[in-house]
Amino acid sequence: MTLTIKFTRLDGYDDAVALPSYQTPGAAGADLRANFGADLRESGLTLPVMGRVLVPTGLAIEIPTGFEVQIRMRSGLALKQGLMLPNAPGTIDSDYRGHLGIIIMNGGDQPVTIAHGDRIAQMIVAPVVQAQFELVTALTQTDRGAGGYGSTGVSQ
Repeated sequence: MTLTIKFTRLDGYDDAVALPSYQTPGAAGADLRANFGADLRESGLTLPVMGRVLVPTGLAIEIPTGFEVQIRMRSGLALKQGLMLPNAPGTIDSDYRGHLGIIIMNGGDQPVTIAHGDRIAQMIVAPVVQAQFELVTALTQTDRGAGGYGSTGVSQ
């Protein structure tokens, strides 16, 4: 299935930074890149340990109705540098038209510099089902019932 996701480049950002792209034919996520304004293009942005920042992509997005975009951390950055998305996965709704920024947190033990054009996260396009909510007096019973965290046991 192919779906068209539209982008516009925002004023003040670098037109040479690539649009989101899939790196392999079987990739589920398209990589997003940091796109800094002129003031940070040379130096990038250094994120201190436990610091968090909204990294700009320089893009606004149009997602078709009935779909969302989920933002997830790139696994290599998470493993090697300790970078994470504090709200992972982040959701972008189909009616949002503002700047696509990526909230990144440094959970590693060293400061990390994000350079202009770096691949910083990935986006997954997913269908959305909206539910109808109903208040009832009783729920259908199951064998598990109200058993909470860890109630299904430990696998051997």
